[in-house]
Amino acid sequence: MHAADLRQRALMPVLVFLGTVVAVISSLGAPLVPTIAAVDHVSLTEAQWSLTVTMLVGAVTTPVMGRLGDGPRRRAVMLAAVATVLVGSVLGALPLGFEFLVVGRALQGVGLGLTPLAIATARDCLTGERARSAVALLSITTVAGVGLGYPLTGLLAQSFGLHAGFWFGTAISAAALAAGALVLPAAAADRRPAPLDTLGAVLLGLGLSGVLLVLSEGENWGWTAPGLLALAVGVVLVSAWWVRHELRTAHPLVDLRSLRNRVVLTADVAGLVAGVGMYLLMSLLTRFVQTPSSAGYGFGAPVTVAGLVLLPFSVTSVLSSKVVPVLARRTSAALVLPIGCALSLLSMLVFLTAHDRLWEAFAVLAIAGLGVGCTFAVMPGLIVGAVPADQTGSAVGFNQVLRYVGYSTGSALSAAVLQAHTAPGHALPSGDGYRVATLIGCAVWVLVAVITIVLPRHRAATGPGVTATGVTAPGVTTTAGGRPSGRTVDEEQPVNESTTVATPGGSTPPGRDSGART
Repeated sequence: MHAADLRQRALMPVLVFLGTVVAVISSLGAPLVPTIAAVDHVSLTEAQWSLTVTMLVGAVTTPVMGRLGDGPRRRAVMLAAVATVLVGSVLGALPLGFEFLVVGRALQGVGLGLTPLAIATARDCLTGERARSAVALLSITTVAGVGLGYPLTGLLAQSFGLHAGFWFGTAISAAALAAGALVLPAAAADRRPAPLDTLGAVLLGLGLSGVLLVLSEGENWGWTAPGLLALAVGVVLVSAWWVRHELRTAHPLVDLRSLRNRVVLTADVAGLVAGVGMYLLMSLLTRFVQTPSSAGYGFGAPVTVAGLVLLPFSVTSVLSSKVVPVLARRTSAALVLPIGCALSLLSMLVFLTAHDRLWEAFAVLAIAGLGVGCTFAVMPGLIVGAVPADQTGSAVGFNQVLRYVGYSTGSALSAAVLQAHTAPGHALPSGDGYRVATLIGCAVWVLVAVITIVLPRHRAATGPGVTATGVTAPGVTTTAGGRPSGRTVDEEQPVNESTTVATPGGSTPPGRDSGART
């Protein structure tokens, strides 16, 4: 077998490995916040930045990497991102003090932009069923990786100390860099690099930084504090400036015009709101199981057990990549999103009514993983099938950014609700706090389900050219009305070069749209 054939066969496993490694590393700081505060002699508020800074940097760099990776420099961008994660892991592992740890966590956040580029690479280089399976699996690596990172962090920290988890991150990121250097292909030589929208990147960075500052510091500053309100107003003004700039510039960092496509708009809005629901439940459950039973609820579990509770979430979210194609064949691609929302809603209802035994927490997160996995597995594929090939990285990257904002919102929302139900002078909230937060989570998933049903045009979501992953089915081309043309294409040709995709306005050849470059 030729070396080129071996690299082609290894591409999908390497892409999935890259996504999983980054997701695991990005979640390393979450259970360690109290330990970091104790070891580095900082407050819990300061220690929290070891987690917040990763999401912040990831949210800012993801669309930038998506735009850079849409051109011929994708391989270089991906390898540079993995190398940056490796450097950040080393800084986090060395006992250099809290400041270096935060810098290391910031560098690790650069890796969060790898998943959209991995999806774009799968679309370009894989064919037929392998392409669709890769897109679905890659889209849930961030979900599955969180569930793997939490128990690993707890186990390593409890057994070998604070920095052991970061040494583990160093080892797996080095392996990912080596695998990527051997297997990642070069992008098509005929693709011209898109000019980088520097002003758009700066404005987006300022806006997202402000959003995350408001969400992370609201509880400490006070939600009605003048400084926080002024910051919120500034975020609104900067965001409005960014939207206006992106709509006017010739080469936007994020093509907001794509939101006119109901499929893209549905995936983006659903991704934002579903991110809130996902992290709301995870934050509640990990805190619930660690609460001493003397509070009238909880199990007093150590951090290791709290991490292990999330393992079923990871397992079932990965299994959902196998469930999605079955659901799409038996129902339709349009119903996959609301079915996933219904499963997530069920997990909230189970937690609301059954939380007296530890195994029930495992069951809740197993159901949640299946629901969130189904929801997130289909989103990037829908976007891939609705935008030109040369905009895949930036479009999926923006969806990823919205997820990160949703994650932060869900985490902050859970903390705010529990704090509101904590009596003065008490360290633990009452059981009513968890009940109210869970009811809010139920409302969130009902909202996502409504969005996925009402927002898209029916023909766009269920047209013959759209599959569960959003990529036109092999062997079928479509006409301007979204109907099969009667012509077939070779199943083994790359999906982005030889098929057309159904969009709300008809079919668009990948790589070309009105006003876009080819």
